[in-house]
Amino acid sequence: MGLDFAKQGGLIPAIIQDAVTRRVLMLGYMNEESLKLTRDRGLVTFWSRSREKLWTKGETSGNYLQVREIIEDCDNDTLLIKAVPTGPVCHTGSDTCFNEANDPAQVSSSEFLFYLEEVIHDRRDFPQEGSYTNHLFSRGLNKIAQKVGEEAVELIIESKDDNKNLFLGEAADLMYHFLVLLAQKDVQLSEVIEVLKGRHSR
Repeated sequence: MGLDFAKQGGLIPAIIQDAVTRRVLMLGYMNEESLKLTRDRGLVTFWSRSREKLWTKGETSGNYLQVREIIEDCDNDTLLIKAVPTGPVCHTGSDTCFNEANDPAQVSSSEFLFYLEEVIHDRRDFPQEGSYTNHLFSRGLNKIAQKVGEEAVELIIESKDDNKNLFLGEAADLMYHFLVLLAQKDVQLSEVIEVLKGRHSR
């Protein structure tokens, strides 16, 4: 069953969600042509009701929305588009059109781990030139596993000294490379946590 553009006069609402942070960014409207352009180019393109023309988000500001997934709702008259913003989304300069911050630095420590996991998955699925994460993925499982081992050894070495900053740096390196290994194995961090929860009892 296709999208029902006729129901609302040729336009359907499109909710834009950050593919990594899951924050709702904005709401726009699409016609069939703008949706086709969005799919073809990988950049969110709307139909501007005020200007009555096609409008690719970011064409003026440079703050594009790079499409990751397009999902139709149960009534076939609304879209959820998961995208990665290249800058603030709102014309006011805010991160979102709902005046909410979309800054990973503002989330809790545990939430940041899941954010970082999503960033790593996004790099795996949508490689970016010059990305260290993509460099690791290009080397394959054996090299990634080897890197995790190297970082673990470096952490052990630093644990013998009293330089907390160096120890924290090595701990962060190990955690990051561990998340890359999980992604390479197509295992979610939440699955590891479930194993830990299963081992825990009072």
